[in-house]
Amino acid sequence: MRNISFMLTKRQILDRTKLVTRRLDWLDVEVGELLCGIEKGQGLKKGEEIVRLSIICVTDVRREPLTRLLTDRKYGFEETTLEGFPPGDPRHWPSEFVKMFRASHQNVDVDKPITRIAFKYVPGGTFI
Repeated sequence: MRNISFMLTKRQILDRTKLVTRRLDWLDVEVGELLCGIEKGQGLKKGEEIVRLSIICVTDVRREPLTRLLTDRKYGFEETTLEGFPPGDPRHWPSEFVKMFRASHQNVDVDKPITRIAFKYVPGGTFI
């Protein structure tokens, strides 16, 4: 089982409010695949260990650009909710979510297709 990092959305994983994640690559992820959600996988200091959060099962995979969140208002708000950002959270606004995503991914082009991964939590698959 491979790891998938949720450094920016650890709280949403622990609260189980996050049901979708977006990744620049992940071209080989498949529906039904089990992944171990972790806090972070890169930039660990000497002696630091991976913190496992939850086991998830991929339910859907597709490629789409971030612009879809911006041009289809209804879809954008549905998706930010699925990303774990409810109404009242500034990142619930699609423009703010896209800004956050781009800031953490070297300002990726909003028209570049990225991988959208939907998932469910595996019962008993929580580590924290």
